[in-house]
Amino acid sequence: MRAAVLEEIGQPLKIYDNVDIIEPRAGEVRVGVKYCSVCHSDLSVLDGHIPTYGATILGHEAAGVVEAIGEGVTSLAVGDHVVLTPVPPCGSCYFCLRADEALCARNTTLHTYALADGVTGLSQDGNVIYKGLGVAAFAEQVVSTEHGAVKIPREVPLDIACLMGCALQTGVGSVLNTADVEAGATVAIMGLGGVGIAAVQGARLAGASVIVASDPVAERRELALKFGATHVNDPINDDLIAQCQSLTNNIGMDYAFETAGIAKLAEVAIAVIRPGGSVICVGAAPLDQGIEINPFTLFSSFEKKLCGCLMGSCNSLREIPRLASLWQSKQLNLEDMVTNRRPLAEINEAFDDLRAGRGIRTVLEI
Repeated sequence: MRAAVLEEIGQPLKIYDNVDIIEPRAGEVRVGVKYCSVCHSDLSVLDGHIPTYGATILGHEAAGVVEAIGEGVTSLAVGDHVVLTPVPPCGSCYFCLRADEALCARNTTLHTYALADGVTGLSQDGNVIYKGLGVAAFAEQVVSTEHGAVKIPREVPLDIACLMGCALQTGVGSVLNTADVEAGATVAIMGLGGVGIAAVQGARLAGASVIVASDPVAERRELALKFGATHVNDPINDDLIAQCQSLTNNIGMDYAFETAGIAKLAEVAIAVIRPGGSVICVGAAPLDQGIEINPFTLFSSFEKKLCGCLMGSCNSLREIPRLASLWQSKQLNLEDMVTNRRPLAEINEAFDDLRAGRGIRTVLEI
C-alpha cells in the first residue's frame, strides 16, 4: 500500500508505494483509510518531543471504510463507515470496569506502536515499520482491533468524521468527561488548535456562562468566537489572569484547560482558577517539560486541583457515536474546523501549516 513514512526525526516524511500490511487476524479489522487529519501529537513525534522506535507511519485522527474482518468480529461488517481511535477499550480490564476506558490496560498500542502481541503489522522489504500513536493512518489501509474502529452513520461525511478520532474526543471529552463542567461555570481555554476549538465547543455544550479562549494567533481567536467563546485573549499582549479576574469579580475561573501542549501554561492556568477550581492538562507537552507549583502551600490550602487528561477520558465506543449524533443535530460544528485540505503527497506542507499555526485542522485525502 501507499503510506507516508517517518524515517528520521526532524526530517520530512517520505511517500512509500510498497508498504506491506498484514491481513486482519482474529478480533481484528482492516480499514481502507479515506481521510486523516494532522494533529499536534503527530508533529511532536516528527520533531522528536515524543519518542519513536524506528521507521514509523504516523496519523491517528482518521476515518474510512471496513474492507475485511477477522475471525470472531461481530460489531463490524465489510462496508461499514468507521472512525479509528487510538484508545480502544477492551471492556473487561481493571480500568474499563471502573469507567476509565481511556486508561484500558490492554490498549498498549498508543505507547508501544505495535499491536498487543508486539506485531506492528507493517513492513517494507522485510523491515519493520512502527504503528505511530497506535493507528498509523497516514496510509491507505489500517489493521486494528475490532474496538479500534467505531461505526458511524453513513450520513456523516468521512472528511469531517475523522476529527472525532482525536480532536473532538479529546477536546469535547476533556470538558464533558474529565472536568464534568456544569451549566453556568466559567471556563478558560489556552490554545486554540483542533483540540482547543473542540474544548470551546464542549464548554458551550455544557452551558458554561463565560468561555475565555486564548491563543496568540488572531485568526484562531476570531474563529473561537464563532464556535462559542464569549471572550478572547491574546496571551502576547493581554494579561489572561487579570482578564479572568475581571470577568469573575476577582474570584477566578472555575476551570482552566491547557490544550496547547506547553507545560508552563499549566502554571498560568493554576493562577487563573479560583480557590477550589480545576486545571485540566489536555495537551501533549514534550516529555522533558515540567512545571513548578510555587508556593505549594497556597495551592493546597486553596484546594486547587490539577488533573491529567488522556483522549478526553473517553470510552470511544460510546463517545464517537455521541459526537456523530451531536453533529447530526447541529450541536457540533465540524465543517468549519477543517480549514485546509491536501492530498497525501502534500503531507509535509500540512505539517508546515501546523508549525506556523495556520488554520485549525488540515485534512489529508488518503
